Amino acid sequence: MIKTALTRWFDLDVPVFGAPMAGVAGGELARAVSLGGGLGMIGVGSETPAGWVTEQARLPAEADVSFGIGLMAWALDRRPELLAAAIAAEPVLVSVSFGDPGPFVGPLHDAGIAVATAVNTRADLDRAVAAGADVIVAQGTEAGGHTGQRATLPLLQEVLAVTDRPVLAAGGIATGAGLAAVLVAGAAGAWVGTPFLSSPEATNSPAARERVRAASGDRTVLTSAFDIAQGLPWPARWPGRALVNEFTQTWHGREDELRGDTQAAEQVRRARAEGDLEHSPVYAGESVGLVTAEESATDVVRRLATDAEKALERAARLVR
Repeated sequence: MIKTALTRWFDLDVPVFGAPMAGVAGGELARAVSLGGGLGMIGVGSETPAGWVTEQARLPAEADVSFGIGLMAWALDRRPELLAAAIAAEPVLVSVSFGDPGPFVGPLHDAGIAVATAVNTRADLDRAVAAGADVIVAQGTEAGGHTGQRATLPLLQEVLAVTDRPVLAAGGIATGAGLAAVLVAGAAGAWVGTPFLSSPEATNSPAARERVRAASGDRTVLTSAFDIAQGLPWPARWPGRALVNEFTQTWHGREDELRGDTQAAEQVRRARAEGDLEHSPVYAGESVGLVTAEESATDVVRRLATDAEKALERAARLVR
């Protein structure tokens, strides 16, 4: 069993936190991750109904396992009901990322809920600490979905050098050896998303899970094309890492032309509705090439833990 500051805080067996991937991480996935000994997170999108949060939170709660909820700061400004729904669900952790977490930390702390926030730069870290965030997620550009421009390991080291808050590493961690590596670097755990994209508990489609299993880590792209086409008000500094497909090959690098193109917008809207994966996003990180089989999220967490313990034992033998 691996013990860190965060496994002790949240009474976990494994220092693995499920990334709150909107559109993928619902209550069933959160429950499965927590049953594996980690902490499952429910991902809430900018257009998610508040009632959905309540409904999904019941699944891990009914299984009597702890869980967390992930929110986006920029969306809460116009959807405060999402914060209210998250607080009412009584998770042990709420992440508020992609914007200033400051306005939301107080209400969450008042409810007895710990707060995490993802950081992609040193300035993000300073803002998170000033806001009173309890847990820092150092998210590198290798991560799937919306992320920043800096690589995980350099960012993680810089964050660890200047804060005493517990830090989770995010981006590119898909094996026990990868988990062990960030623990040795000083992280208190890993924020893991891509390895769960092929889990049957995920809310993505079977076709999307098959696409993930067939994908190479060389075939992802960090792009704003899907957000622009859909008119989503994502701040420009956070593009999304997705699998390369026909839409990204056509439009990535031509974002100025894409703005206001109603035909392209309709193409993405229709593709999402019809499950056309060549013209809708499949967000995935650079570790996607390591995801080759359908595997329960519970088993993924347990495998990460077992393999990390072995890697840590091997690492100890390097020191005489």
